[in-house]
Amino acid sequence: MQPNKIREHLRKFTRLPHLAGTEQNLRYAEQIRDEWLEFGLDSVEMVPYDVLLSYPNKSQPNYISIVDQLGNEVFNSSLAEPVPEGYEDTSNIVPPYSAFSAKGQPEVHTCTTGSILQVSKGIFVFTCVKSVKHNLCARVQPYPAGWNLPGGGAQRGNVLNLNGAGDPLTPGYPAKDYTYRFSLEDGVGLPKIPVHPIGFHDAIHLNMGGQIPPNNWKGALNVSYRIGPGFTDDFKSQKVRMNINTDNKVTRIYNVIGRIRGALEPDRYVILGGHRDAWVFGGIDPMSGAAVVHETVRSAGRLLSKGWRPRRTIVFASWDAEEFGLLGSTEWAEDNAKLLQERAVAYINADSAIEGMYTLRVDCTPSLHTLVYDLTKQITSPEEGEEGVSLYESWHKRDNWTNDRDAPRISKLGSGSDFEAYFIRLGIAAGRARYTKNKKTERYSSYPVYHSVYETFEIVEKFYDPTFKRLQAVAQVRGGLIFLLADSQLLPLDADQYADSLRKYAHSITQLAQTHPEEMKVYEVSFGELVVVFEEISSNHSLVRVMNDQLMYLERAFIDPLGLPGRPFYRHVIFAPSSHNKYAGMSFPGIYDALFDIEHSADPQKAWEEVKRQISIAAFTVNAAAMTLTPPA
Repeated sequence: MQPNKIREHLRKFTRLPHLAGTEQNLRYAEQIRDEWLEFGLDSVEMVPYDVLLSYPNKSQPNYISIVDQLGNEVFNSSLAEPVPEGYEDTSNIVPPYSAFSAKGQPEVHTCTTGSILQVSKGIFVFTCVKSVKHNLCARVQPYPAGWNLPGGGAQRGNVLNLNGAGDPLTPGYPAKDYTYRFSLEDGVGLPKIPVHPIGFHDAIHLNMGGQIPPNNWKGALNVSYRIGPGFTDDFKSQKVRMNINTDNKVTRIYNVIGRIRGALEPDRYVILGGHRDAWVFGGIDPMSGAAVVHETVRSAGRLLSKGWRPRRTIVFASWDAEEFGLLGSTEWAEDNAKLLQERAVAYINADSAIEGMYTLRVDCTPSLHTLVYDLTKQITSPEEGEEGVSLYESWHKRDNWTNDRDAPRISKLGSGSDFEAYFIRLGIAAGRARYTKNKKTERYSSYPVYHSVYETFEIVEKFYDPTFKRLQAVAQVRGGLIFLLADSQLLPLDADQYADSLRKYAHSITQLAQTHPEEMKVYEVSFGELVVVFEEISSNHSLVRVMNDQLMYLERAFIDPLGLPGRPFYRHVIFAPSSHNKYAGMSFPGIYDALFDIEHSADPQKAWEEVKRQISIAAFTVNAAAMTLTPPA
């Protein structure tokens, strides 16, 4: 895999905006299809779905206004971001908006704020660059002089609450022409209130009054950071009015699916998938990842031309409409669920390949930990001054997992990207890798220009990865995982590591429950049955007939077909996004959410009964997983 080729791919696919459902995104899909065929894949197809998407109304733009006591608009928020240099003549740049926002013109006197101003009738999100408070970011100039967000920049996004449902009008089923559709009023996860993002140059005009927030809520801008209610004394008579006219409509999207047929086990699939659609240019999200996929396909094609063929089938996917709720990947998973549950070995996600300039970041299921460590020991660090140092050593030095083991940190999978349906709904082993920031000194949730017009090719080339060696290292990790999973005679999935991780997760959730010792006694709550089950996994190890199908189906064994409470499409009993932070992965999510809800329950006995029920479900599921590893009778 060559860094100059990754650079070429990234430049090629970031020249124009390519929002899901637009003509340009279709053109890129066709270009990817054609080039994958030229690279030598056995087959490539474009797979369409008709899903609900959401766009600003061009004739009635969205904006926030400040209204005086006479009803006059005395300030209006910007209708667009200032376009970066070199892109002034580019058309079809969608302005900042919150996809699927309800329409409306609510007026409010009061609101509360963190980085989200929430009111009884609407929400407007502003990017206030809290990160400038923290060390590194305080010294970084706004783009184009640096990689920070300009004051006119704002973060696009969707405001759905899908919980894994896929297309809001066809939850659980592929959005094909024969599929029954809910009405727009009955769609899953659609918000009832207007929402809109604004930049901090606009937000400062709101003149918030009220209380001073805690110190850890404050940034380093020259403002008071008050959190309401109301406005400062000179502006108490003002109101804030939202003018939101976003339109939702069923639109055709296209996934691109390429395949290399396996030589010996063609009915076993290893999948590398990442999305193609972007809010604007997508320099980082997603095209840094799409460029890595493209280079992986090119490299695979070169191997094919020399006579190589993998043992198992490799599937490459360019997903559409990820930014609108993971729609393309979820629809394809629904469309092929039966086949995937029977045949899929693993899914490696290929969203943004870089979000910082410090070290590797890996999130994956425990059965992939050993493979990731072994692979990164064979890859060279991309960092200047670390010639001859392995990626593993560099990663270990910069992000050591000191609390659990002397090894680089690997995180749990949460949500927010295309692995969700494959891992959390279908139970397919999954992982993701990318280059990331120094979490100790760069304490912001995402890179500053996330989902803004400033996510360009140039910000990657100038700041994040001038040599493209970091993206090359990520390509080697993602591609290496795919090739090893597809070509190893014995699947490199580690059941021992899974069992060890389960014990640690059980210990953590038990410690959390012990914060309520009296209630646990009163309501007779015990984690004993869960601990016994882990011992069963340990005792079964010496009896395990290490066969590929048993290893492949281990992840499936943690799937509860009934799903988590209130989230029927989140079915993984061990891992799921937290109900309270959908980007963060949570172990034993059913138990965790039940414990969390105790604090807010009007009926403690009922709440503790739910904890006991979730413990029993977890114990049953882990026991079922242990049984999958025993020799057949």
